[in-house]
Amino acid sequence: MTASPPAETPKSPFDAFKSRDFRVYAPARLLATVAFQMQSVAVGFQIYSLTRSPLALGYVGLAQFVPVAGLSLVAGHAADRFDRRGILVLCYLTLSLASLALFFIARSPSPSLPAIYGTLVLIGTARAFQGPAGSSLLPALVPTAHFQNAATWQSTLWQVGAIGGPSLGGLLYGAWGAPAPVYLTAGVALAAASAGILAVRVRTGRMEKRPPSLATALAGLRYVARKKLLLGAISLDFMAVFLGGAVALLPAYAADVLHVGSRGLGFLRAAPAVGAGLMAVLLAFRPITRHAGPKMLFSVGVFGLATIAFGLSQSFYLSLAALTVLGAADMVSVVVRMTLEQLATPPEVRGRVSAVNMVFVGASNELGEFESGTLASLVGTVPAVVFGGVGTISVVLLWSRLFPELRAVDRLEDVRPTAEEGAERAA
Repeated sequence: MTASPPAETPKSPFDAFKSRDFRVYAPARLLATVAFQMQSVAVGFQIYSLTRSPLALGYVGLAQFVPVAGLSLVAGHAADRFDRRGILVLCYLTLSLASLALFFIARSPSPSLPAIYGTLVLIGTARAFQGPAGSSLLPALVPTAHFQNAATWQSTLWQVGAIGGPSLGGLLYGAWGAPAPVYLTAGVALAAASAGILAVRVRTGRMEKRPPSLATALAGLRYVARKKLLLGAISLDFMAVFLGGAVALLPAYAADVLHVGSRGLGFLRAAPAVGAGLMAVLLAFRPITRHAGPKMLFSVGVFGLATIAFGLSQSFYLSLAALTVLGAADMVSVVVRMTLEQLATPPEVRGRVSAVNMVFVGASNELGEFESGTLASLVGTVPAVVFGGVGTISVVLLWSRLFPELRAVDRLEDVRPTAEEGAERAA
């Protein structure tokens, strides 16, 4: 008699938390996210209060993007050559010091805009190294079978931080009428987050064994260029967020369109995270098992529609609803893209592929802020946001034809690299 195969162990929505290192890592990342989001909302409102200029808000993104773009190859190479956990600790400590610098600048009688922008460049530099190290560390914290669950929960906790951070930052800013308490709180929280990462036991060590060279530094870029599935997913996210950068103009909406002040800005900044957080919890309990590519494309289209609705809204509550839908749609795209990026990439090149992804993500966020601020200064705040939403929908239609590999993705676990792809990368 032939023995029947063993029954597959049922998947739990909390599989990732069975790993001790993930249980330590996740709250530390959550604390860092809260701190960064608090700081971000304070910087935006402080600069707009000082300048009343949408273009000045655009420079906030540009100041943080330039170091990310310039250091991406170095940061990705470092993540594959040195201990990723140690890099993450150093990044959090640097971000803590930057928050304290913003605190002292805000306490001065006449806060210096160049000093604020200079500190934002330092923040961008730390984030350039933080992104590849954090993304490529995650697969080492859980078994491969639990990675999609870990990616979903990491995104969920990020959104929780993105909900609490702006709200807390806006409340502190409104209560004190100044950004200094927000920066001080963020600095303390980032220092505590670095201590939490120190408690992670896993050591990734040196993943890239070959000597440093231009060829090894460019390995991640070459892999993404060859892997059309990754190129399509990453570039789709880039174009959608670059064009649909409504979040960059929220200080202007809060002050001049909706007239809700700094406290209202905190709720507006939190609304996308509320939608994303709810969607992430739903995905943890009901993960995407089939038709992952089409669902990603559809979700980005909904992102564009929600951006248009927000841009045209004159109601604070309708704006909150549109931003909530926007965040929920974006979360579907984020989970699919994160899972594709890590599962479709060999472990020894994950840091450099993550760096390539971070350049795209950083460009879409920070350059998107610059694009939105510049366009708003030329045509107005509302037309700039509506244009971005229309552009996002157009990109979805175009990308579905340019990247049939993305449209064809069914099960996410089927995208792992083949032996031939691994051998080609090592050559």
